Amino acid sequence: MIRRRNFSLAGGIGLVLACELNGVLAANALRRVGVVTASSGPLAAAFLAELKRGMRELGWQEGKDVEYLFVHANGVADRYDALVAELIAQKVDVILVTSAASARSAQLASKSVPIVMTSVSGAVGVGLVASLARPGGNITGLSTQFEDVLPKVIETLHAIVPRARRVAILLNEATPSHHQMWSAAQTACAALGLDAIRLVASTPAEIAGVADQISRRNAQAVVVTADATYIAERVKLQLAMQSTRLPVAYGWREHVALGGLFSYGASLAASFHQVASYVDKILKGAKPADLPIEQPTKFELVINLKTAKALGLTIPQSLLVRADELIE
Repeated sequence: MIRRRNFSLAGGIGLVLACELNGVLAANALRRVGVVTASSGPLAAAFLAELKRGMRELGWQEGKDVEYLFVHANGVADRYDALVAELIAQKVDVILVTSAASARSAQLASKSVPIVMTSVSGAVGVGLVASLARPGGNITGLSTQFEDVLPKVIETLHAIVPRARRVAILLNEATPSHHQMWSAAQTACAALGLDAIRLVASTPAEIAGVADQISRRNAQAVVVTADATYIAERVKLQLAMQSTRLPVAYGWREHVALGGLFSYGASLAASFHQVASYVDKILKGAKPADLPIEQPTKFELVINLKTAKALGLTIPQSLLVRADELIE
C-alpha cells in the first residue's frame, strides 16, 4: 500500500514536471516567420531590417524567440507558388507577403497558415479578403490601395507637364489588381482630358522593350504603377525610361532615387516597420480574420530636381512647397 501511494505520488510529480517542462519548451521555442519578397539585394535587406526593428520594439529577439526565413522571386511572379510551398514545408507560423501576386499564391496554398500582407493593392477587389474591416479567412495586414492613389499621381504629372496629352500607363498583368489600376488610370486621365495608353511589362525580360512600346505609341509622359516586380527590376526599368527622355511618374520613392521624375505614395520602408504589429499579434494568438486591414495615412511626394532640370522642366512652386523630399 505504501509502495503504491509512493508510486502514485512520484508519478504525479513526474507528470507535473513534464507538463511544466513542455510549457517552458513551448514558450522558448523559436517562432518562424516566412517572408516572400520580389527580390534580394541591398534594398530588400533594408526593408527586412525595418521589419526586424519593428519586431524588436515589440519584444521579439531574433535567434532567441523568433527566426526569419526569406525567399525571393527575382522579379518573376511565376516563382511565388513554389516559394510559398517551400515556407509551408518548413512549418512557418506566419507568412509575410509583399505583393498581390505572392498574396494570391499564399492564399491558394493554405487556408490555415496565417498570412500577413504589406504593400499590396486591391486586396478586396481581387478577392484576397472579404473587406478591410472584416478580412475573414487567414489573410490580414496592410493594403496600399494604390489604385486609389493613382489619380493623384496622374494629376501631379499633369501639373508638371500640362502640354503632355498622351500618357502611357505601365502595368504588370501578373499583378491581380492590374485591372483596377488600369480602370483608375483611365478615369483619372479622362477627367483631365488626357489619353491613357496601356503598356504592359509583366516579366523582367519584357521591361527591356518598354521604351520601344512608348515610342511606337507616341506617348508624351509615363506613369509606372506601384509593383513589386518593378521595384525588383528598378535599375533595368530606369535605364529603359531614361532612354525615352520623357517625364516618368512613380508610386514609390525608390524609383525616384535612381532618376525618376517624382513619386507619390506610401513609404515602403515604413510599411515593413508597421506590419510587424500584425506579425506580433498573430504570434501571440490573434486570428487574421479578427484583425482589420490598415491603410496608409501618410503619402509622400518625392521630386528629383536633377531629373527635372535634365528634362527642361520647371516644377510648380506649389509642388515644391508640398514635397516631402527634394532630390538634387
